Amino acid sequence: MALPSARCWNLYRWGAKRWGVPAGVTRRGISFKLEEKTAHSSLALFRGDTGVKYGLVGLEPTRVALNVERFREWAVVLADATVTGGRHYWEVTVKRSQQFRIGVADVDMSRDSCVGADDRSWVFSYAQRKWHSMLANEKAPIEGIGHPEKVGLLLDYEAKKLCLVDVSQISVVHTLQTDFRGPVTPAFALWDGELLTHSGLEVPKGL
Repeated sequence: MALPSARCWNLYRWGAKRWGVPAGVTRRGISFKLEEKTAHSSLALFRGDTGVKYGLVGLEPTRVALNVERFREWAVVLADATVTGGRHYWEVTVKRSQQFRIGVADVDMSRDSCVGADDRSWVFSYAQRKWHSMLANEKAPIEGIGHPEKVGLLLDYEAKKLCLVDVSQISVVHTLQTDFRGPVTPAFALWDGELLTHSGLEVPKGL
């Protein structure tokens, strides 16, 4: 079996050090903020690092600290907490963006890739007024949700499932079957507007 690259090992060690004790099975789900060290230079965090805005020009690369954690090619940012077990629920206000991806990713996924484009991330995408689930750049259409103000994400680590939730009905719209191989973290990408995250929530009854 091939040994992990030095770069991936450094990323994993950074994640373990930065994120501390992994999120376990608790009554409330994972609580997180967005990690500026991972944010692409076109993204800016706001509202106490719980929201992210896209800028066409973005920050000058020379003003952004270079490090192995930062996404270099795509407008992606990760959360500052990991999940290694349990069921977790969070919500994302999406009404101010017309093109985004939300889901989870391995903590050491390539910083040259985009969430949904490889087999190290699992996301729901919204673009051209249509929803899709995405894994390894393969899309499956999702119907019946439109463009609401807010959506929910339910992560069941042991069951290897990530669900898109209609928060107005408290119902699962689509389930993405996954294959987690280690710690994962909430992940976000956007190409216009802004997203706002809401974490530390209990899993709604009935989900």
